[in-house]
Amino acid sequence: MSPKTHHAPMNFKTMSQPEVPQGRNGKHKQIVTKILSDLAQLPDGVALKVPLAALVETKEKVRSALNRATRKAGRDVATATDATFLYVWNTK
Repeated sequence: MSPKTHHAPMNFKTMSQPEVPQGRNGKHKQIVTKILSDLAQLPDGVALKVPLAALVETKEKVRSALNRATRKAGRDVATATDATFLYVWNTK
């Protein structure tokens, strides 16, 4: 007997591997990119004041995304929050 070749139907669509997007553009990329850009221009002793109302996600999620991005870029920053703002500044 010859082996029976039975293929189950595909569950998902397919695409050519070179067409697969590379890199990760998460939900926080836009705000984190803006914060990093502004941090690069900050003089010592000055903090950014980001309105919490402008954040699409929670301040905790934005802080986590910012932490990942600054570590990857080798930057040292600190953050603080109150009921209205997320404060971000460069540390030495």
